[in-house]
Amino acid sequence: MAVLGAYRCIECNREAAELYRDYQRGVLRISICKSCQKPVDKYIEYDPVIILINAVLCKAQAYRHILFNTKINIHGKLGIFCLLCEAYLRWLQLQDSSQNTDPDDLIRYAKEWDFYRMFGIASLEQTSFLLGIFLTLWWMRPEMLKTKSDFILLLKALLLSSYGKLLLIPAVIWEHDYTPLCLAFIKVFVLISNSQAIRVTLNLNRMLPWLAIIFGLILENGVVCLFQKMGWDV
Repeated sequence: MAVLGAYRCIECNREAAELYRDYQRGVLRISICKSCQKPVDKYIEYDPVIILINAVLCKAQAYRHILFNTKINIHGKLGIFCLLCEAYLRWLQLQDSSQNTDPDDLIRYAKEWDFYRMFGIASLEQTSFLLGIFLTLWWMRPEMLKTKSDFILLLKALLLSSYGKLLLIPAVIWEHDYTPLCLAFIKVFVLISNSQAIRVTLNLNRMLPWLAIIFGLILENGVVCLFQKMGWDV
C-alpha cells in the first residue's frame, strides 16, 4: 500500500501517495495530482538524458523529480569528487606559479602534500558555505528546518546541485585564453543550481535562497581571508 507523502507532485509540490498505478499485464497509468490535476511526475517516462538536460536548465520540475521521486544516494560521493576537482584545480594553479623541475623525492612529496592541503582548504570553505546557508535559513525560516531529516534533505539537495564543479577538470585540461572566464561561469552556474535546489526543497520564493547563498559566500570568503592572513596559498 502506498504511503501518503512518499512522493511529491513536480508541478505544485504537493504530497502524493504514488507516481503510477500498475494494472498488471504491463498496463501502467501515471497518477494525477489531486491538487493541480496534472501528472504527479511526467519524468518517470522520460529518458535520463532528457531529465539531466532539464536539470542543467534548472527546471524546478526536474529538481523535484530527482530530489523527491527518485532514490539517488550519490550525493556524498559526488560532494567528495567535486572537492577533489576543486583541490586539483588549486593545486595545478599552485604548481604553475612555482615551477620546479627537480626530480628529487622530497619535492614530489611536497607537491603531494600541497594537494592534500588544498583538499582540506576546499573542504573547510565548502563547509563554511553550507553552514552560512543553513544558519540563514534556520534564522529566517525556522519552521522549514525543524527535524534532522529536513537538514539532511537540504544538504543532499545542495551537494547534488553542485555537480557543475565537475566541469572544472575539462576547463583546466583544455586550457585556453578564456579559461578564467569559463571558471567564473562555472561558479555562477553552481550558485544558480544551489539556489534552485534550496527553492525546490523548502518551497520558497526566489529571494530567500539567494540571501542564504550570499551569506554563505560571505562566510566562505571570511575563511579564505583567514587562511591568507595565516600566509597560506589559497
